[in-house]
Amino acid sequence: MTVQTLTPKRRFRGTPRGRELEADRLHELRALLGDEREHPELARRDLLIEHLHALQDTRGHLALPMLRALAAYMNLPMAAVYETATFYAHFDVIADGETPPPAMTVRVCDSLSCQLAGAEALKQALAAGTDPKAVRVLRAPCMGRCDMAPVVEVGHRHLLHATREAVEAVIDTGHVHPEAIDWQKLEDYRCEGGYELLAQCRAGEVTVEALMGELERANLRGLGGAGFPTFRKWHFVRQAPGPRYCAINADEGEPGTFKDRYYLEHSPHRFLEGALVSAWAVEACALYIYLRDEYPGLHRVLHEAIAELEAAELVAPGYVVMRRGAGAYICGEESAMIESLEGKPGKPRHRPPYVAQKGLFDRPTLVNNVETVYWIPLIHQRGADWFSGQGRHGRQGLRSFSVSGRVRRPGVHLAPAGITLTELIEEYCDGMQEGHTLAGYLPGGASGGILPASKADIPLDFDTLQAEGCFIGSAAVVVFSDQDDLRAVATNLLAFFADESCGQCTPCRVGTEKMLTLLEREVWDAEALRRLATVMMDASICGLGQAAPNPVLGLLKDFRDGLAAQNLIVKG
Repeated sequence: MTVQTLTPKRRFRGTPRGRELEADRLHELRALLGDEREHPELARRDLLIEHLHALQDTRGHLALPMLRALAAYMNLPMAAVYETATFYAHFDVIADGETPPPAMTVRVCDSLSCQLAGAEALKQALAAGTDPKAVRVLRAPCMGRCDMAPVVEVGHRHLLHATREAVEAVIDTGHVHPEAIDWQKLEDYRCEGGYELLAQCRAGEVTVEALMGELERANLRGLGGAGFPTFRKWHFVRQAPGPRYCAINADEGEPGTFKDRYYLEHSPHRFLEGALVSAWAVEACALYIYLRDEYPGLHRVLHEAIAELEAAELVAPGYVVMRRGAGAYICGEESAMIESLEGKPGKPRHRPPYVAQKGLFDRPTLVNNVETVYWIPLIHQRGADWFSGQGRHGRQGLRSFSVSGRVRRPGVHLAPAGITLTELIEEYCDGMQEGHTLAGYLPGGASGGILPASKADIPLDFDTLQAEGCFIGSAAVVVFSDQDDLRAVATNLLAFFADESCGQCTPCRVGTEKMLTLLEREVWDAEALRRLATVMMDASICGLGQAAPNPVLGLLKDFRDGLAAQNLIVKG
């Protein structure tokens, strides 16, 4: 008997696994972004977020066929493109078969300052008064305009002291472009001595060592929150071998903070000179500016200001690189910002190595805050003693306080370092609002903790608030009164942290959600809250999870009577 051996036929797929690329979508993408076959630099990974913005701006959403085309365009895995697009709040990813969002989007700020000004009622009124098929109404985190609360963004236009009638009027007219900004042009800035320091540095008339000495004597520290001495950061970056980069973090997402926006709107060239001097000091091969997406008008201002510098041959074309955030608070953390600049989800890196050793594109990187570099030309012009000679109660320097909440005159107030809240309110803010009595305040935004009125005479500066479990951070002072709901204050702050957690580490991702759940209960279990806070502070890999419990711990420590007066039972 003959046994016949059968060879199984191999089956070949006619197409690759997964969804097929639609050629028309790739053609549309090339028409929008340019042809990557002729210009390969367009397909660099660090441009991914910029390309996602271009798609979102032109189409109003990100459909999966276009994301597949973008993955092919950039020669990236679809998973990498999808992960990045879905990480950021300002991108609307629409799955196959889903309905795209309406053409008009209204975002109502739900930060604490806006909540105190009636944002929740405004959101409900807008949602009830608009057609959901034509307009979607969303809540959104702090928009950096807390002194003019409540704030609503219609398209890319921000309405200040917003009302339902004003918002509906903008919707009807369709005027949703960013508001115009009257800013100081290059010629006017140079008339008052602008860019003289940069010229002196490049000519060798001012050395790096001499300038670092000035900054040390002035006691200029990082004004984005950490307070690290500026001269020392320069020194650490200079010790690392080149090539090096300089990156300015203008993603001030801390609720209650808006000082950087103020300085960028009023004097962008002073900021740019300070940034260029910083880049010169570390011999950076490029200067990157990471600006939050909530400041669309400033994107235009800075692009125009940089173009002025290039036209005047004060900077080489392309040396200053603008990058646009996409609605992620975590990118205020320096390593998360570096990840975002590289076109990735903004998740903090494990350290060491620090960004001064291995930052942007794995090279040593100097990261500074907007206000920090803003002061550098002025300190050189007026002298280190002028800056360090300011201050009260034994402190040195000036601080730009972003004040909002229950005061008569909120805004950015430049005041001596070490000023107390009592002095700040009476001397700079014209006192409390009519009918309101001070109950407490946030000295450093949502993450800086919370203090009662009985502690309004503590000097506000770096290193003065740690004993109270607080810190000044970016000097975002939010004032609340005896008429405000303490539970609402606590849940507002924790809801913000829970929403903004990048999700990378369990103590923060789960801890913020759990703490919010505990705060929403009728009875607060103080012992459970403290245990959870300890885990979050000890085990989270970045400052978000470590600082999120601060306001809750402050309430448990100093506001027991106030909580009881509002019928909130605290056990333990």
